[in-house]
Amino acid sequence: MYFSGLARGERRHRLGRMASLTKVAVLGTGMLGKEHARIYAELAAGGEIEFTGVYDLAPETCRRVADRHGVRAFGSVAEAAGASDALSIVTPTTTHFELARALLKQGKHLLVEKPMTDGAAQAAELVQLAREHDRVLQVGHVERFNPVFHYLQQVATEPRFIEAHRLSPYPARSIDIGVVLDLMIHDLDIVLAFVKVPVAAIEAVGISVLSRTEDIANARLRFANGCVANLTASRVSPERMRKVRVFSGGLRPCYVSLDYRAQEGYLYRLARDGEEPSSFLRKYVLSGRDHAIVSEFAGRRIVREPVPIAHEEPLRLELRSFIECIREQQTPVVTGEAAQRALDVALEITRQVNASPAGGAGGGAAAGPEGGWRGAG
Repeated sequence: MYFSGLARGERRHRLGRMASLTKVAVLGTGMLGKEHARIYAELAAGGEIEFTGVYDLAPETCRRVADRHGVRAFGSVAEAAGASDALSIVTPTTTHFELARALLKQGKHLLVEKPMTDGAAQAAELVQLAREHDRVLQVGHVERFNPVFHYLQQVATEPRFIEAHRLSPYPARSIDIGVVLDLMIHDLDIVLAFVKVPVAAIEAVGISVLSRTEDIANARLRFANGCVANLTASRVSPERMRKVRVFSGGLRPCYVSLDYRAQEGYLYRLARDGEEPSSFLRKYVLSGRDHAIVSEFAGRRIVREPVPIAHEEPLRLELRSFIECIREQQTPVVTGEAAQRALDVALEITRQVNASPAGGAGGGAAAGPEGGWRGAG
């Protein structure tokens, strides 16, 4: 009887725990949506959530992803919403607003992939709806969860110049938007979160190569404190690159070069007392990634050292953070408001690119008194 009672108690405990787990579904099972599904299935296997299922307009794709993870293939958005407390919206950008608006009105917590919408007014409406319904609205700017960004915030405490390159071959997805909203917006979100002061002026240029929207773009942002960010994005590159370089001033000046994809890089700084120049053997024979090198320039010693970054999957950290925000009633790392600020800048860059002759210099804009953008002359 004792063991029977214990077994019944354990069963009640498990059932109670299941009832308290956040129920999550994924809308969209394309290239990124299937990764959301994979990670949610792993979180469910670890007892962190209840993964209810997936929905996609392509029934065969939906069924294939559902079967892979042993969850339901929902027949509609309404069916997915009815079975869930929270949803990842991983659908084309042009569908985000209508989906998110309807789901927020139903009281659902949402993780909306970036960009949140393709219009400023739509983004503002979603932010307001999330406030009114007291729901978590997190936006998928995944680089915020990259250990590279956390390291950057720790060492480059007074950024003065930032340079970012985000390049990729032509994609099989996201061609409903240009490269600014597709790729550059990641770096816009990063620099806005990193510099933490208003943007004073923007200059941008871009060209279309293979699609009807811009495929290559460059933007130069000047912030109110004088910091400058130079961002380049391309989706017609023969190689993939996601790198950032930062010159930081202050009491501890440094130069940091980091690779988001490889989660590695180097820090260059002034040597401390006792750090002597490296030997020829260390510089030229043992000059691998795991060794700090001290060199002398103009009578000063400079240290180049590999950065200590733990390798973790940013998307997993992002989705786990989303669940924790729901469970603990916390503010997301990337709020709707933060995503809206990045979108506002991205839309201004896109406007300048579209207004300039193909391959010509882009226009300029400075921040207006109402926080909007006006011509810089």
